[in-house]
Amino acid sequence: MKNRIVIGLTLFSLIFILSGIYAVVSIERATSKLDTLIRMHQVELMRERLLTEIRRLQTDLHLQHTVYAPGIDTIVAHVRKMDKEINACFTCHHAEGVANRIEAVHDQIERFKNSLSRIFVIRTDAELRKAAEDAALKIGMELVAEVNGITALTGRKLEERTGGAVLEIAQTKKSLYAILACVPIAAIALAAVFIRGFTKPLGELRAATGQLKEGNLNYRIGALRHEFGEVAESFNAMAASLKESFHRMQWAEQLVILGEMAGGLAHEIKNPLAGIKASTEVLSRDRSVSAENRAVLRMVSEQIRRIEVILKGLLNFAKPPKPQFTLVQLNSVLEATVGLVKQHPAFSARDGSPIELLTDLDARVPPITADPHQLQQVVMNLLINSAEAMPEGGTIALYTTAPEGEPFVRIKVSDTGPGIEAETAGRIFQPFFTTKSQGTGLGLAITKGLIEQHGGNIRVENNRDRGASFTLELPIRQNAEAEGI
Repeated sequence: MKNRIVIGLTLFSLIFILSGIYAVVSIERATSKLDTLIRMHQVELMRERLLTEIRRLQTDLHLQHTVYAPGIDTIVAHVRKMDKEINACFTCHHAEGVANRIEAVHDQIERFKNSLSRIFVIRTDAELRKAAEDAALKIGMELVAEVNGITALTGRKLEERTGGAVLEIAQTKKSLYAILACVPIAAIALAAVFIRGFTKPLGELRAATGQLKEGNLNYRIGALRHEFGEVAESFNAMAASLKESFHRMQWAEQLVILGEMAGGLAHEIKNPLAGIKASTEVLSRDRSVSAENRAVLRMVSEQIRRIEVILKGLLNFAKPPKPQFTLVQLNSVLEATVGLVKQHPAFSARDGSPIELLTDLDARVPPITADPHQLQQVVMNLLINSAEAMPEGGTIALYTTAPEGEPFVRIKVSDTGPGIEAETAGRIFQPFFTTKSQGTGLGLAITKGLIEQHGGNIRVENNRDRGASFTLELPIRQNAEAEGI
């Protein structure tokens, strides 16, 4: 946006500067042409005055021998004015052809003056005087014709240049009017473009905040440009974070409600169940009970034990035990867990469908602050789930890593089973959700709760080839409050 503002100001400045330069140059050029035309008209006036003086001298010659004959002083005055005008013509700049003709006129004027001088010198011989007057009149007529020719030639050129100058000045005037009309329009257009560039993204941001205010956490801003694009990305990230936080809050509220219900239900069932269990044990010890009835009582006792396991899970889910943090060697805890889990029926009671359990424990994993019993419970639950997901056998791999420079360690349980469907993966950690015929749906929910009590997280994903992987990330050190320091 800063670049756009700079570009906009630069464009505004260039428009005004270029318009001003054009206006100044146009006015200067028009003024120069007008000055040239004025000088040319002044030259024409000088030629007209020269022609007037020559004609006065001719009139003086015609009036000789009449009662209106001017005196010699008058003729001399007219000659001086003629000299003055012809000499003034040389002070102006002319084209080469015109300058040559003016030079020829100057020579003719000198001849005219000489003829006039002879007239006044000859006083006694009337015939010679008459011949001198005729010669002077002839030269005067030729001089008038030449000056008229020059005046006509330059007059045509002057008329053409005057017409061109007037036309150019008119065009310049139109151009200046057009600039005066277009510059504000261009400025308004540029301002409208920049205002739209500001208001449209701001309008989208305002609409987006309104959507969030109404509770539409799925609303996202489309692609914006420049700094507004960064604001849009931040807004979208904020909306996604709010949505995730909202879902977590809903999840937490649901867990609290489910925990309270499960805890209350477990306590309500536990006491009568204990009475039933005691009664079946008493009856099973009575010798008067037939063998068939004892078999029924054993089945009842097994179901009671199963109910007790479920109730224990409900209680653990409703009120999970607080972790007892201590400094543990993670790899040692996992090795002990692998030794225990191999004795579980999910691994040992298999006919022709064995499960291979592989371990790859990174020796660089540092000691971590955790509850070893809860860690063992979590990993054992994941290993048993993986084994039960492979009724036809397969391979389970247990990994540990310590990413360099990170404040956590990673545990990964990977199997070669059928994997997890996309719909199932989104609900797998929800309480009471299970795909097993005899499952309670609390195992992974409790596992997730224990991991979160450790300040860690757990996620599941399908492998590229086959099977699924559970990844746990646990902090190396707990905060002082969690550790009870």
